[in-house]
Amino acid sequence: MADKFKGKDVPTRMVCVGTNFGFVPHLFFPKEEGANYVAPELIQQLERHRRNFTIFSGLDHGVEGVGGHQGVHAFLSGVLSKNSRGLPEKNISVDQKAASHVGASTRYPSMQLTSGSEGGSILSWNSAGVAIPPIRDLRKIFAMLFQPTGQGELSSLKKANQQQISILDLVESDARLLKKRVGIEDREKIDQYFTSIRSLEKRLTQSAAWLDRPKPKVSYSLPNEPNEMDFVDRVPLYYDLATLALQTDSTRVISLEFSDLGPNSGGFPVTRGYHQLTHHGKVDSYIKELSIIERFHTKQFGLFLDKLTAIKEPNGKNLLDNTMALLGSGMGNASSHSNKNLPLLLAGGGFKHGNHMRFEPGNTPASNLFLSMLQRFGLDTDTFNRSSGTLTGLETA
Repeated sequence: MADKFKGKDVPTRMVCVGTNFGFVPHLFFPKEEGANYVAPELIQQLERHRRNFTIFSGLDHGVEGVGGHQGVHAFLSGVLSKNSRGLPEKNISVDQKAASHVGASTRYPSMQLTSGSEGGSILSWNSAGVAIPPIRDLRKIFAMLFQPTGQGELSSLKKANQQQISILDLVESDARLLKKRVGIEDREKIDQYFTSIRSLEKRLTQSAAWLDRPKPKVSYSLPNEPNEMDFVDRVPLYYDLATLALQTDSTRVISLEFSDLGPNSGGFPVTRGYHQLTHHGKVDSYIKELSIIERFHTKQFGLFLDKLTAIKEPNGKNLLDNTMALLGSGMGNASSHSNKNLPLLLAGGGFKHGNHMRFEPGNTPASNLFLSMLQRFGLDTDTFNRSSGTLTGLETA
């Protein structure tokens, strides 16, 4: 449990929330720069936390930010998958870079959650350039975090770990011979595959260390048939479980993706599909309906910040003070299929907040923000993918 921490030993956490369709720019970005900005419609949902977050405009992934919906997967990495060839860590995402720092300190180095089609999101990428599929099933997430493992299953898991022999060690010599016979592109694919398998084996080894440790007990239960609920009723449950996962130190890194609304228009009073509404072409009636969905997203993020703020930690701070909570998207303007000027908002995490920081478009990579986050998380690094340095003007409290 989180109460095992003492004073300065309380860890920093990271939560990255992404919407696949972005936000209407003029409803998200203030016109004014600095602390005295007038909150636009979407930011008004967060007004009570104004001093606890910073809005960034003018940040994106530069030449990487092309491709419309096909470019959204670069949100947390700054690198398109197809352009990751030759990079030492491919298109690793900021959450997975942070998770590599956590290692086996928690039951799960990171957790990937989604409200959309399971496996349909690609927010998180490992150092082999492989997408980590998120989990949609709320009951499965709850079971992973809090449901005790049955004795039969536990015995099977232990036996499997005791008998485990690395598949790669068995085929290593054959793999070396194969790499000599193929071209550069195929060799890179083999390396990518092997790195991915090594990563999986490492995760299995880390999981084995937690087999005999009981899962935390919480006084929280999911409603009946949570996965069948409309989008508007399911979303708060993901935030509930994310909060509990952080509070119990089951993980310190979470990515949460929101995409399609599912059936019944997700429970929203709208007459058109989410995707259709994002291609509004500045038609007022479309934007009015789209704003209902987007206000919901920022409101739920605000309620998440409420939860974090209410949880006190042993170092005299609250959970939000110790958690970097990022809200944003790899889509800058869905109506024009633009991946430029990404909507980005960072709350908590020990930074000085309360501002709208505006950057000259095209001059500052969004990865500079991610590098600042990683350094705050505790990583000793001066680079992250396409970054050119830390983000100018973002200071720690």
